[in-house]
Amino acid sequence: MRSSSFPSRRDAGASRPLRVAAAAVLCAAVLLPACSVLPEAEPLDVYVLPVTGDASATAVPAAAGAQAWSLRVVRPAAGVHLAGQRIVVMPEDNRVSVYQGAGWSDPAPVLVRDRVLEAFRADGRVGALSSDERQLHADFELDSDLRAFQSEYRGGRPEAVLRLDARLVHTASRRIVASRTFEQRQPTEDPAVPAVVQAFGTAADRLSAAVVDWTVREAAAVR
Repeated sequence: MRSSSFPSRRDAGASRPLRVAAAAVLCAAVLLPACSVLPEAEPLDVYVLPVTGDASATAVPAAAGAQAWSLRVVRPAAGVHLAGQRIVVMPEDNRVSVYQGAGWSDPAPVLVRDRVLEAFRADGRVGALSSDERQLHADFELDSDLRAFQSEYRGGRPEAVLRLDARLVHTASRRIVASRTFEQRQPTEDPAVPAVVQAFGTAADRLSAAVVDWTVREAAAVR
């Protein structure tokens, strides 16, 4: 009787787990080098927007007593380069970059909304305040577009630039009753990130004070 050169069905079944294990080892050998070249996350120094208390350029004394109307402050809309948490810098015209290894504690539109709310609370003339995080009823809504929240270089030194297109909306009618563009520029001699962050805080305080005064005046005229 001739012996067959083909493996028996039993032998073939026994070798299948070995082939599967060999294939798994080969795949792992291929994938491990690929994983080793993936970029590591960049470590960031996280900065809050500082409160400087410098609103003297635009602030006015609060009127006696709170206003009878309520206000909702909405997070500003922003373009892609201003919507995140990186600290934006324009070292030259038409070129947008970010400070390496540095970021904000919240996205820039959230920082601006919260600073404006803080300014209203400190001013005291509008007692009934809310934000878009809670959709409470309000007589007026402060809507806006954040057009600039960056460091720009002028004459070789950086300055924090904040620009906000604001709209005061009567919520019952959805009518825009007033609109205005606010801008603040705060230069600094020191190009280091902590000094630039401090300049952002000063500009934000002054811009927020101007927004508060304008909103109270325009809303009171409508009421």
